[in-house]
Amino acid sequence: MPTYTMLRRGLLLVLLLSATGWARENGSGWLEVRSPHFTVITDAGEGRGRHVAGQFERMRWVFQSSLPASANLDPANPIVVIAVKDRKGMEALEPAPYLAKGQISLAGLFSQSTDKNYILVRLDGEGEHPWSTVYHEYTHLMEANSAEWMPLWLNEGLAEFFQNTEIRDKEVLLGEPSMSALLLLQQNRLIPLPVLFKVDATSPYYHEEGKGGMFYAEAWALTHSLEVADFRDHGNRIGKYLALTSRGTDAVAAAEQAFGDLTKLQQELETYVREGRYSFFHRSTEQFRIDERSFAVAELGVADADAIRADFLANMRRPEDARAMAEAALQADPNNARAHEAMGRIEYVAGNREEARKWYGEAAALDPENYVAQYYTGSLAMMAGESNAEAEEHLRAAIRGNPRFAPAYDALAAVLLDRQGKLDQAHMMELQAVALDPGNLHYRLNTAQ
Repeated sequence: MPTYTMLRRGLLLVLLLSATGWARENGSGWLEVRSPHFTVITDAGEGRGRHVAGQFERMRWVFQSSLPASANLDPANPIVVIAVKDRKGMEALEPAPYLAKGQISLAGLFSQSTDKNYILVRLDGEGEHPWSTVYHEYTHLMEANSAEWMPLWLNEGLAEFFQNTEIRDKEVLLGEPSMSALLLLQQNRLIPLPVLFKVDATSPYYHEEGKGGMFYAEAWALTHSLEVADFRDHGNRIGKYLALTSRGTDAVAAAEQAFGDLTKLQQELETYVREGRYSFFHRSTEQFRIDERSFAVAELGVADADAIRADFLANMRRPEDARAMAEAALQADPNNARAHEAMGRIEYVAGNREEARKWYGEAAALDPENYVAQYYTGSLAMMAGESNAEAEEHLRAAIRGNPRFAPAYDALAAVLLDRQGKLDQAHMMELQAVALDPGNLHYRLNTAQ
């Protein structure tokens, strides 16, 4: 029996290696689909890749027609959607804690870094709303410009409201009820509204398991009831509330001005929850037409496919898996700029700045238009106290590569001020960083200084 087992394992290893070699000789099996606002990387084939990109374009339209004008519809950093065809593909990329036995099965996640916005979605996800996590976090990205002054209850309430969006071929169902939230609210005493309005990131209602569930559920229910009432009455109470909080009005005082008597609002919310009769919105997508056949599609080579996933794995704090995939990419193509960039991120996340600088510098040399590589090469040169001319050159190249990339302006301001004493130029660069990312407190402090 042991001999048979060893022979069987040896044969399996040979078959796996042969299959891997065949795949690498015949393409990676991954495609890149580019729509006007998204890049989709998928192993599920061209048809599904086009459809995923189309779905995200439709979801962007939903946000465009629903969120305040200040919503961050098109962030400076690209939105890259990695759409895997099955659970196996998800396990290869999801955060390590979810790989443990007994953990929930993820259908999707959103991850934001300094230079990219990643969305990972599993295309065979189960449940009524398999992409709810993705839509929830995507809503937060859309609200990024308002996060500084938007009260937490409304920030999370809107994310909960949009997370159950269902996008069909010719219509969108918006604001479908959350049955789990409804059940929780019906079984527990509601949080008093003055308390709900004051919850912030330090509150137990935002962190503790028992209280946190009630906070999210009630934030959803109140947002849902206000959205429905505003639509029915042709009102704009949420818009009025946001206008007040954006000017620094206290969250409770703003609610009293925008929503009226809070005791009455509390009673209305309790009735709304108890009765459990929820309306939701049907929106035809006929007014938003997009031809999925117009999207650019390209096959990804082995090196590019491995490099993109390695970069994502580094972002997911899976350094060993990220390194193995990046090294495989380099073996397939030693001059692949994406692979060098991925190695740079791996070393940067690990705190190895000199190694990161070397890899990013090589990526910048291989692809001078790679703004990510140019930015990290320049900022790491600045941190190392190297020539300000070198740092400035790379940071200006990053800005040319992506004129909407705020971190490059911030870093360039530091170079101009600290190393060259060019106060006026530094100030202008920092103001540009603030204009591009108004919610970033760091940029505002630097501008004040």
